[in-house]
Amino acid sequence: MTYTVNDMKIIQLLPTVSHGDAVSNDALAIDKVIRKMGLDTDIYAEISGKNLPVKNISELNNISKNDIILYHMSTGTELNFRINKFPCRKIMIYHNITPPEFFRPYSRELFALTSYGYKGLEYLNKTFNLCIADSEYNKSQLIEYGYKCSVKVCPVLIPFQDYKKTPDISIMKKYSDGWTNIIFVGRIAPNKKHEDIIKTFYCYKKINPKSRLILVGSWAGMETYYERLKKYVEILNLKDVIFTGHVNFSEIISYYRVANIFLCMSQHEGFCVPLVETMFFNVPVVALNAGAVPETIGKSGIIIPKNDPVHTAGIIHEIINNENLRKNIINLQKKRLCDFSYKKTSGLLKKILTDFINGENI
Repeated sequence: MTYTVNDMKIIQLLPTVSHGDAVSNDALAIDKVIRKMGLDTDIYAEISGKNLPVKNISELNNISKNDIILYHMSTGTELNFRINKFPCRKIMIYHNITPPEFFRPYSRELFALTSYGYKGLEYLNKTFNLCIADSEYNKSQLIEYGYKCSVKVCPVLIPFQDYKKTPDISIMKKYSDGWTNIIFVGRIAPNKKHEDIIKTFYCYKKINPKSRLILVGSWAGMETYYERLKKYVEILNLKDVIFTGHVNFSEIISYYRVANIFLCMSQHEGFCVPLVETMFFNVPVVALNAGAVPETIGKSGIIIPKNDPVHTAGIIHEIINNENLRKNIINLQKKRLCDFSYKKTSGLLKKILTDFINGENI
C-alpha cells in the first residue's frame, strides 16, 4: 500500500481506555494495525487504566492539518463538543450509544450520560470527513442522525489468537461436572435484559434440573439493577444462578470453554462482540432478534423472534439433546466466524484508511 501524505500522524481519541472494555479493545487492536502499516500513531484519552499504551489528552499538542483523528464515539462526553476544534481531518468510529430509556429506572447518571451522548451524536453530524460503523445497524443510525459523509462498515477487530491462551483451571474444574452450563457474557446493564435470561432459565430448569446459569460481567455502576436481578432470582426460588462480577481474561476464556449454550436476550446491541467470541469456542448461540444481533450472527446460531421463555427453553433443550442439530449450528457458526477473521477485518480497515489517506473517500 502507498500513501500520498508523508508528514502525518493518526491519532486515536476516546474518553476512556480500560481493560476488558470492547471499545478500548478495538482501539488497542486498531493501534497495532496502524503501526503495521508503518504509520505514526498514538492513542489519547482523558482516563486510562494502568499499564495501557495510552497518553493523556492533555499531551495532545501540535496537531497539523495533515494529521488524522480517529474518534471513537460510544457515549456522552465533552469531547463530543470539542472534536471539531482540531485543525485536521477526522474519522468517526461509531460503536453506538445505549438508548437512555433503558437507564431511567436505575441510574440518573447513566440516563443523563447517554442522553448527552445522543446530543453529541447529532451535534457532530457535519464534523467528520468519513465515518466507520462496526455494523450496518450502526451505519443506519448515523444516516438517521443526518450524517452526509461517506459511512463505511468495518466489524470490530478481534485478535482471536488471544483466546488460545491458558484458561483459569479452577473454573474449568468447578463447572466441568456434567451439568448443562448456560452463559451470557456482558456487563450487567438493563438493555442486556438479564431478567429475560433468568426467566428463560427458570423454564429450562424445570426440564433439566442439572443445569446452571452463569452471568459473566461486572455490575459496577448498575448496582440497583443488579440488586433487582438478585431479588428476582430469590422470588423465583431459583437455584444455580451465578453472577461472576468482573473477571479477568483467563476467567472469561474458561467460562466460554465450559459453556453448552450462549443465551442472549439483549434488546440493544450495536455489534455484540461476545456473540463472535462464542462462535470461536464452538458454543451454540440462542439470541433475541434485536439491534445488530441478527446481523452479527448472520445465517448461523438460532435467532428467536420474540421474548417467549417457554419456547426458548424448549429450543435450548432441543439443541442440548439433538447432536445433529448442535453440530449443524456449530458448523454454520464456524463459517460465519470466517467473516470476522482478524486477517479479513484488519485488511478491510487498512483499505479504508489507505483510501482515505489517498483522498479516495472524500
